Formats: sequence, structure tokens, C-alpha cells
Amino acid sequence: MISQDYQNQIVFITGGASGIGLAQVQTYLDLGARVWVLDRHLVPIQHDNLITFQVDLGDVRAVTAWLKETDLSQIDIFLSTAGVLDAFTPALDTNYEAIQQLMAINVNAAVQITLPILAGMVKRQRGTIVYMTSIAGQVAGGGGAAYTMSKHALVGWMKQLALDYADKNIHINGIAPGAVNTPMNAADFAGDGAMAKEVAAQTPIHRWSQAQEVADLTLYLTSPEARYVQGQVFTIDGGWTIK
Repeated sequence: MISQDYQNQIVFITGGASGIGLAQVQTYLDLGARVWVLDRHLVPIQHDNLITFQVDLGDVRAVTAWLKETDLSQIDIFLSTAGVLDAFTPALDTNYEAIQQLMAINVNAAVQITLPILAGMVKRQRGTIVYMTSIAGQVAGGGGAAYTMSKHALVGWMKQLALDYADKNIHINGIAPGAVNTPMNAADFAGDGAMAKEVAAQTPIHRWSQAQEVADLTLYLTSPEARYVQGQVFTIDGGWTIK
């Protein structure tokens, strides 16, 4: 049986105002955790165990300032979920500035926030980190040039941390979703939803996943039963990458 008691644990989630992040927030609150959320948008729920911070992860100065005034040394579980898409844009149809902005959110902010959290975990000799990667971190075609690069970079970061800090009792893994029905993918459902229907048709199980399904996988990776799992990317894509 999977242990789901998160009483007296602090779970810190980036990108928790919507989509997968919001599903994670609600899930861990329901299981007794104290949840901290960082997002540039307001979190649309209220709870006695919820603390929210409104920061734009694409603004390195804002993130730096926030880190200086926020103590992250006691975080038990870090869910690095925030990320943005790039509309499947090929390299020559974008520009360096746009690529850098996407990298700032998808990679740089995750790294910047990880460092103080990881330092606290190492000091206490315990902690869990789960990075939200993507099938675009495993294969081409899951995003455009910038998005695919960013998710591959995040997977590399995750794996190296998992190797370097495994003996410090820090458990680090990643989740790679395929098509998830979230506000980030709202454009695919616009109009007659032709794009969403096409994606579902090309997915072996013929549907999109729901954010809660990804949150439920997160629960396993943060449970005591997953302590022997280290440095792995768990794909949840309805069979997309087995084609």
C-alpha cells in the first residue's frame, strides 16, 4: 500500500496556479501537507495550509530577490512543475531572445530555486525532488526547438543531481507527460477542437490525460515506497512514445 500521510511535511510547488501544478496542490493539501506555491498567477483556491507567492519565473531579478527574502531550507518535497510551451516552433521561425526567455522559465528558474532547497535537504540528509519534464525531453516532436531543448536540459540536470546526491538520502526523479488537458494546451481545444482530436487520435489509447493522473503519479514518486527509485523519468503519455 502506498503511504499517503504528508502531515508535518512542507511541499513546495512551482506553477501551482493551474493545470498539473494545481492538481498537485489540491492533492497534497488533501493529504495533510503544508503546501507552498510559486506562480506568476494567483492560485484559485484557499486553504489554511496553503501559502502562495506571486513571482514571474521568467524574471531572473524577481526570482533572485524572492530567494533572498524566502527561507527554503526546510522544504521536504520540491515539485518543479512550472513550464511554458513554444507552439512547436522550428528554430528558424523563432529568435534567440524568445529561446532565452523560454529557457529562463523551463530551466534556469528551476535550477536557481533548486540550489537553496537542495542545500537544506543535504544538511538534513533527507528530501525529495520531482521535475516535470515532458516527452519532449526524450524525443523530438513533443515541442518546438526551444521547448525540446529545455526539457532535455532539465532531464540532464535531474539525472546528474540524482547521481551526485543519492548517498545524501535525496530522492530525485522526473515525470514526462504527453498530451495533458490543461490551460497551457487550451489552443488545441479552440474552435471545433480539431487539433485536440488529432492528438487524441494519434495517441494509442485515443485520449488526452487529465492533470490529476499526473498528480497521482507524483504521489507515488514522493512516497516511502519509491525510495529505491532514483534518477528516472516516468513517462505518462498514453503510449505516444512507444510508436
